[in-house]
Amino acid sequence: FGGFFKPDLGQFKNPVLISSTDSVGTKLKVAFLTGRHKTVGQDLVNHCTNDILVHGAKPLFFLDYIGVGKLNPEIVAEVVEGLTVACKKTGMALVGGEMAELPDFYQPGEYDLVGMIVGMVDQDKIVNGSIITEGDIIIGLGSDGLHTNGYTLARKIIFEIGGFKPDDHIEKVGMTAADALLMVHRCYLKPIMSLLDRHEIKGMAHITGGGIRGNLVRILPDNMKAVVEIGKWPIPPIFTFMQKIGRVAEEDMFQAFNMGIGYI
Repeated sequence: FGGFFKPDLGQFKNPVLISSTDSVGTKLKVAFLTGRHKTVGQDLVNHCTNDILVHGAKPLFFLDYIGVGKLNPEIVAEVVEGLTVACKKTGMALVGGEMAELPDFYQPGEYDLVGMIVGMVDQDKIVNGSIITEGDIIIGLGSDGLHTNGYTLARKIIFEIGGFKPDDHIEKVGMTAADALLMVHRCYLKPIMSLLDRHEIKGMAHITGGGIRGNLVRILPDNMKAVVEIGKWPIPPIFTFMQKIGRVAEEDMFQAFNMGIGYI
């Protein structure tokens, strides 16, 4: 009835557990539309890993929930394959999960996917932004496409306003609509863990829903603001393409999407 995990506490002096839960959101709609289900599991694991990584936590184990109207073993196998691939890359155990078959609750061919992660960090190494001071430098790490946010707007722009089909090649983006929208949510675990061993990092933010402004502010001390200069990094073509054909204001783009920066 439960998953077991025996942690190696020898590497921690004063261990603290850090946990989080999240879903893939409406990015699943693209998976349903294209019949491609191998990447959404990776999206989920990587998203959750990044969420606890901002506190300096090393991921330990993961659980998943899949809710479906009628079980399709082939689709579920693809989803779980994505989960296991990502867990293996992060060195994390997939200790269990729940499969709920709920007739008449979900639309035919659709499912929901949720993940729960638990990680650990030494108490004196917790990163929370409290010691950020004036003059500190902000470093942004690039994203791989939309990650897992802004998909309701993205689907409306590309499929409704733009009239593109999933397999249509978008010249200005350099790939098909499906490939652009299903790019795997990047995991920042390895580069960040390497940096934490060598440098003082005072605060970190995973850029998800709400964009840079909505997430960076969460780690700033009171009476402190961050200055981010647009134009200091190359914005990937998928964002400029959607902004143009959707006639979306720049402020709204930065509110809905990561705009090429997935982690700060």
